[in-house]
Amino acid sequence: MDHASVSGGIFVLMRRLAQLVALSALCVAVGASVAGAQAQRSVVGIAQRHVQGPPTLLAPDANLLLAERGSEMRGVVERYTADRGVLIRRYTQQYSASQRDVLAKFYDAWTAQLKAIDFGKLSHDAKADHVLLRNSIEEAQDELRRDAKIYADLNGLLPFGDSIFALEDARRRMENVDGARSAKTLVFITTNVNALRTKIETPPRGDSSAAKISAVAAYRAAEVTATMRTTLRSWFQFYNGYDPLFSWWTGAPYRSADSALTNYQKVLREKIVGWKKGDDEPIVGLPIGRAAIETSIRHEMLPYSPEELIAIAQKELDWGEGEMKKASREMGFGDDWKKAMEKVKQSYVPPGEQVNMVRDLEFEAVQWLRDHDMITIPPLAQDVWRIEMISPERQKTSPFFLGGEILQVAYPTDSMSDDDKMMAMRGNNPHFSHATVFHEMIPGHHMQGFMTSRYYPYRREFGTPFWSEGGAFYWETILWDNGFHSKPEDRIGALFWRMHRAARIMFSLNFHLGNWTPPQCIEFLIDRVGHERANATAEVRRSFNGSYGPLYQVAYMMGGLQFRALHHEMVDGGKLTNRQFHDFVYTHGSMPVEMVRVLMLKQPLVRDFGTRWKFAATLPPPGGK
Repeated sequence: MDHASVSGGIFVLMRRLAQLVALSALCVAVGASVAGAQAQRSVVGIAQRHVQGPPTLLAPDANLLLAERGSEMRGVVERYTADRGVLIRRYTQQYSASQRDVLAKFYDAWTAQLKAIDFGKLSHDAKADHVLLRNSIEEAQDELRRDAKIYADLNGLLPFGDSIFALEDARRRMENVDGARSAKTLVFITTNVNALRTKIETPPRGDSSAAKISAVAAYRAAEVTATMRTTLRSWFQFYNGYDPLFSWWTGAPYRSADSALTNYQKVLREKIVGWKKGDDEPIVGLPIGRAAIETSIRHEMLPYSPEELIAIAQKELDWGEGEMKKASREMGFGDDWKKAMEKVKQSYVPPGEQVNMVRDLEFEAVQWLRDHDMITIPPLAQDVWRIEMISPERQKTSPFFLGGEILQVAYPTDSMSDDDKMMAMRGNNPHFSHATVFHEMIPGHHMQGFMTSRYYPYRREFGTPFWSEGGAFYWETILWDNGFHSKPEDRIGALFWRMHRAARIMFSLNFHLGNWTPPQCIEFLIDRVGHERANATAEVRRSFNGSYGPLYQVAYMMGGLQFRALHHEMVDGGKLTNRQFHDFVYTHGSMPVEMVRVLMLKQPLVRDFGTRWKFAATLPPPGGK
């Protein structure tokens, strides 16, 4: 595709962005030609600009907004999103049969409706939305089947669960409550729970079933039990006091059931998982297996096996270690890059100064983008971000700063132990942060959120970490390629994160394939990346214990490499300027990266479109073109 044809496709969007910045004397003036006029440099430093107050332009050109044409599928996607949302809010119990049944019927009905659409008559933009919606529905169906299997596997530990779900479902259907019957159900729940607890605490002679309960199953069962207890409390409080007969019948049975569930959860955690009160949460993940991984990879539109993704990550990790040695030699430590990294970690700023350091790095980031004419930055996006602190408790799973509209800073408080204080300061040193402030703020997560809420906002339904986390990581590669890190200390900081992202792919996939245990993952991060033990533990804990999907940690580098390959194809290939490329990505909504490429190149689309872009074959060498 020639330069002019791509430029024409983004002309309207570029005009709108130009309107946003043209009246601000402190921002770049966008040229009249979309073909890529160079931006005028701001005469005021970015730090000074920020403290001067809000931008002069607080509203876009309304006529341009009226002129924008969206996809014919927009209304379809918006209705699907709204209807799915209200169903999930109505049927809140993740593992209940009622939620599973209604959502299964919902997805089947929508699949039929999509098939009824005349795909050939849709515009290219709408065809993309059709493919994306179909993929989103199929992914939701697969997740529903996965949840059903998980609950079925836990049935022996949660035989009372359906009774709790039934009580709540009846309440939500506004059925008349029968206090006497409800009391019998509560007694049944209490009896079952206590019997299971006793069996685990003091197994009958010759009964080894309790000893066969895995820590993974017990951990998950304990979490589901906690959710069920919350559900039961909500059900009881709805009627209690408002229906005197209900209270008369169920008061004592409810308290017994609540106590039984509490004690059962405690036994599962302490007896089988080994998690005592006051201890850090143990790392107990649930490997999903090869079939589920391959299904998730397909929905993310990656035409690779888990082993192929691991091999790509291994190549990046090895390159990173080689670059680490180069930087180490410049610092006088020879090939012992871990000693050089130790010196870098010692560069932390004193307590109380971390916020200023991070703020200044963000100012530097924005100025660099302007100096290199990389992307159009709306003045409002630049002005509205703000800073908050991450709590000591949350730092156990989020040991580094996080971004978005709110920049969340991880740094020790006076309540933390001395060891935890040092871990936090060392892991958040200026050189490590120098490479990641872009990732978290502008042009990373803050910019992403700002733009996706204004351009094709309905495509947030198709959001994926391969676009968000991958897109943020991609900027780290762009900075490296353009020599942003001039000091060896800064290069070590950047390489730490790059190697970290490669290692994430390797330990996450190997864990879910059943090849590695959580302790092996921790040691791998310490040995190959140079993590502090506490930070490595926190990283593995949030990867496997949290709500992240199985490919979330894979998405950072792999999505970033997809964008890197696309940039190489479009910008290095002379089809687009840097500004045009990045503005296109940010003004077309979030989606799997291959679909960004399809839209950018206007590639033909068929109803049953599947992944086919072997992006790794077109990547420039790691760290350079």
